[in-house]
Amino acid sequence: MKVKIPSLAVICIAPFILLACKQSEKKAEPERDHFIETKNIDKTVNPGDDFFEYANGSWLKTAKIPDEYSRVGTGLDVFLKVQRRLKGILDDAAQNNGETGSVKQQVGDFYTSGMDSVAIDKRGYEPLKPLLARIDAVKSVPELMQIEADEIANTYNLDAHGGTPKLIGFFVYADQKNSSMNIAWFTQSGIGLPERDYYFRSDSSTIVVQNAYKNYLVNLFKLTGSETATAAKNTETVYNIEKQLAASHKTAVQLRDVKANYHKVSVNDIEKEQPNIGWKTFFKNINAKADSVDMEQPRYYAKLNTMLKNNPLTDWKLYLKAHTLISYADLLSKNFQDASFNYGKTLGGQKKQRRRWERIAQNTDQDLGDALGQLYVEQYFPPEAKHRIDQLISNLVKAYANHIKNIDWMSAETKKTALEKLNNISRKIAYPDKWRDYGKVKIDKAKYFENSVSSDRNNFDFMLSQLGKPVDKGIWNMTAPTLNAYYDPFHNDINFPAGILQYPFFDKDADDAVNYGGIGMVIGHEITHGFDDQGSQFDKAGNMKNWWTKEDEAKFGEKVKQIQKLYDGFAVFKDLNINGALTSGENIADLGGITIAYDAFKMTKQGQSNEKIDGLTPDQRFFLAYANLWRSKQTDAATRQQVQTDPHSTNKWRINGPLMNFEPFYKAFNVKQGDKMYRGSADRVRIW
Repeated sequence: MKVKIPSLAVICIAPFILLACKQSEKKAEPERDHFIETKNIDKTVNPGDDFFEYANGSWLKTAKIPDEYSRVGTGLDVFLKVQRRLKGILDDAAQNNGETGSVKQQVGDFYTSGMDSVAIDKRGYEPLKPLLARIDAVKSVPELMQIEADEIANTYNLDAHGGTPKLIGFFVYADQKNSSMNIAWFTQSGIGLPERDYYFRSDSSTIVVQNAYKNYLVNLFKLTGSETATAAKNTETVYNIEKQLAASHKTAVQLRDVKANYHKVSVNDIEKEQPNIGWKTFFKNINAKADSVDMEQPRYYAKLNTMLKNNPLTDWKLYLKAHTLISYADLLSKNFQDASFNYGKTLGGQKKQRRRWERIAQNTDQDLGDALGQLYVEQYFPPEAKHRIDQLISNLVKAYANHIKNIDWMSAETKKTALEKLNNISRKIAYPDKWRDYGKVKIDKAKYFENSVSSDRNNFDFMLSQLGKPVDKGIWNMTAPTLNAYYDPFHNDINFPAGILQYPFFDKDADDAVNYGGIGMVIGHEITHGFDDQGSQFDKAGNMKNWWTKEDEAKFGEKVKQIQKLYDGFAVFKDLNINGALTSGENIADLGGITIAYDAFKMTKQGQSNEKIDGLTPDQRFFLAYANLWRSKQTDAATRQQVQTDPHSTNKWRINGPLMNFEPFYKAFNVKQGDKMYRGSADRVRIW
């Protein structure tokens, strides 16, 4: 199960949408004698002018984004491989069910129900009619909020994967100032567009998205019986409510200020301040108890409280109906799925919908993650790989410790505390030590809608069971097959699911240059998140607590400003640059990741030699392996959305940005003054 947590520091290689693939059977992994794909290099490009283009240019010239997807590249290739494996597992489970209640039977029947498009289309939106009728019958705000509470539980995962946020953004996680205990978090929510600024910008690309979203709402109302004129009127009502709510939202940059977003308050106080929401009733409705909560964005809930009183109940019913339809659209018949896709393609730029098996495999992973994860690691993750990764991490930690000890801008006092935090970082590799049990999930081969609701409710109840209890650090926030990694500042741990522990990120047979430039950089990136502009505000136990001297904190702040200014100058389009303030944490982690990975690489035999492989020096192979991770081409629409909402820089600048500040890169590729990536030594940003 993927637990909803604040994304303070997560490496994100991009939202992967796999390529179409006919094969579903388990296939032997190809043997490689070349781990650097030199055919992708464009030797007409000076590496000192644009290393992204140099390393990937020949590939970029011929790579085509398939109609079904918004991007293509290294991450997509690996994601495809994982999804093909999952399809093989799911096909086998569907055809050869295990014992009743076994993980094989659970995932097989869930997948079977999702693949039965004939039965799903025949039902139309019949499964949703009782809920829509219940909304129509609402006669008071408390009744409205009762449905809101129920649906927070029933669409727990749906809203995290293409659905829509509810009025109340709720989850359970560690208290930021008492990280050993779990607390209820409440975050701003309630809008359908990607983030608040989409409601207020008036540029042409944003207007296209606004209109596509409104058209989506119109279609949903029409599909459930409204005339076109009525559907359009209802849409304007819903959009107006969302825009009012959006005005109270913090911006994407403001959300990165962890201190400004922490507000621990008593339930008694917010009950008095926001009586129309009815907080005590909310907790009763979700069957939970809490004395205090972390209300991250109080302004939003103050606005919601006022609007619940001032906006007509009929408008709120339309709002709740629209968001209910969005949440469940992909579980309903094809016309609802098509309506959802038509809006989504405006955001991402893809032209066709993915094959059904791809979508259902992904949904099975999100809903029954530990069940499917068990089957995945049994077949595809050798135990010895876990040991190799653990060794790599130990080497990266050793290199990081050396860096901290030798930093010239930090005092001995702060260094001592930083080293304590570094040495206290725990690690999770490949998969959980204890798998979740899904015995309470009811699965019927003929009822995909109900299966999804049951699994969502089960995942919600599992999360809720942690409220008010000591933090269980054995719980993972990503499933084992996930192609990603993350650092958790509240647990002070680094996490590497099995999905990312494969070529080109990692290969047990690859030379050290490839592995350190690949997964080594990822490991260094995640460790650095503990010391970026957000993670540095948490101590070794995961508590938001200042461990810096005043002078060192000021010096670090100046370095953060330097990296923000640098990335502010990177153009993506003529009218759009990287947002340095939004991406600073990830940019710091990228720079730290490549720096520490390189130092750890230099501890190896290959790192200390000059022996060439395929005509490349060890250092050149290291940097090319790094560039290979971010080889990508994506649609303009997806790129614009990423720049405006994502804390990660675009892939070109994830390569060029760190390297233009890194002296070993200059030496490896003879970068000279006059080259476009050249920065004088005094101008280079050095942090960790």
